[in-house]
Amino acid sequence: MKKDLKEKKKKTPAREVLEGALAIVAALVICLPIRAFGFELMRVEGSSMEGTLADGEIMFVSKFDYASSWLALPWQDDETKESAPRLVTGGAPERFDVVACRYPGRGGTVFVKRVVGLPGDVVQLKSGYLYVNGEKCDEPYVKDEYRVGRMNDFGPVTVPEGGYFVLGDHRNDSNDSRFVGVLTRDMILGHARAVVFPFAGVRGIGSP
Repeated sequence: MKKDLKEKKKKTPAREVLEGALAIVAALVICLPIRAFGFELMRVEGSSMEGTLADGEIMFVSKFDYASSWLALPWQDDETKESAPRLVTGGAPERFDVVACRYPGRGGTVFVKRVVGLPGDVVQLKSGYLYVNGEKCDEPYVKDEYRVGRMNDFGPVTVPEGGYFVLGDHRNDSNDSRFVGVLTRDMILGHARAVVFPFAGVRGIGSP
């Protein structure tokens, strides 16, 4: 019996590779702008935001209100990422926003912290309590047992123009601006808005 002439020819290995590569390129063209300017899902690593965010939770990070996109590919090395051009979009973080950010000298590593000091602010910690411009701040998200430790008396420091002072909510277990200094605007990647996984813990991430 003769084969149906309309039967599709088998794809050659080269054609299959080409189609796979084109599918990857198409996915990147669609996904990268969304990740850069729309939103991103990020996993919380560590306990520095304990009380607000737990290790392993997945959070929704908005890029609509403000963002910084590092024009590097995920698989590039840290030195390349560190030196990549950065595209800053939107406005600026507000005090007490929880943000995804990067640190100088840490390449593509992403941290999650709370912005407590804006440009021009004077920031100080006294016995674990935050003072901004001489006024004590109400921080219900910080547990009393997290206000101890050698770095809970800190400052005062003045945040320079264009800088942001960030802290972790777990004050005695956080690598933050007390150690790495203030962050420039292009180090802040987006605004952490909500926990979306695990589903039992879905909730918004708000300010006090």
